[in-house]
Amino acid sequence: MNHSRLVSLLAGIGVACVVASLGLYAMLHVVQPSAELDWARRTISQYALLSNGWAFDAATLLLAAGSSAVLVALLRAGVVTLPAVVALVLWILGLVGVVWFEKHNWAAGPSSSGDIHRVASVIAFLSLPAGALLAAWPWLHADRPAGLRSDRAAGSWSDRAAGLRSDRAAGSWSDRAAELRSDRPAGSRSDRAAGSEAGRQGELDADQVAALSAGRSSEVDADRADRFSGLHVGLPARVVAFGGVASLLCFAPILWAVVAEPWTGVRWWRAIPLGGVERLLGLVEVATVLLLAWWAVRATRSAVPEESALAESVQA
Repeated sequence: MNHSRLVSLLAGIGVACVVASLGLYAMLHVVQPSAELDWARRTISQYALLSNGWAFDAATLLLAAGSSAVLVALLRAGVVTLPAVVALVLWILGLVGVVWFEKHNWAAGPSSSGDIHRVASVIAFLSLPAGALLAAWPWLHADRPAGLRSDRAAGSWSDRAAGLRSDRAAGSWSDRAAELRSDRPAGSRSDRAAGSEAGRQGELDADQVAALSAGRSSEVDADRADRFSGLHVGLPARVVAFGGVASLLCFAPILWAVVAEPWTGVRWWRAIPLGGVERLLGLVEVATVLLLAWWAVRATRSAVPEESALAESVQA
């Protein structure tokens, strides 16, 4: 399986898991007894305390699994840096923590599990937009971020092209010089002069061919870099960054409610429709995960045809 197909497979698995998780979350809003909850006020994790709470656990773990597959696809595509990877891993661990530690069951009173659940929720909600912005940032502020796979691929192909062309040129002229020497009678001054002139001409032509080959290789490499960093990577990076910003904007009402509580005197979970805000935030963040998967596939599919075309031009 080639590199592009592997990235597409990983991204496809991730998208399938995420879509399945959305289906389970949606089911909880329409089937009993979870359908009786006030979705505008009660948080999503409240479903875990009901008799059909298994659907919430399964949906959240599917989202974590899908996000893991997307993260591996991004790594294979070479479009994410270490800080972005750390943030996305925290998003995945936060989702697992939300399932592992149940929220407070206020019918029985607060618990340490509920406190950990709340911390895991905050980590997950903030890590995903942070990961999206950290992934997009280098591509939005540089033509080609240093150390990423696109640079290595461009470099290897340009070096390989230059090497093959120069070797081919050198080989052809050395063969021609050898033919001239073999045909030359020993002791003939005129033949020696002709051979020397042919050798000099061969060296000049070989240098010209090598220079021309290097120029063509540099042009192809520069053109490839511009296209890869511009349309094929720049657009997905902008869209992913937009998803990260939108996620933070959705989290802003929760932050405002917490900060304003000492002045308003209203508990933060009552100051806003917490359930509705959390659901909107969750939808935007799930959409951001899907955008990350699209970015991974687009990056590899746009790079491979250019490398294939360059390889064909080398062999021509």
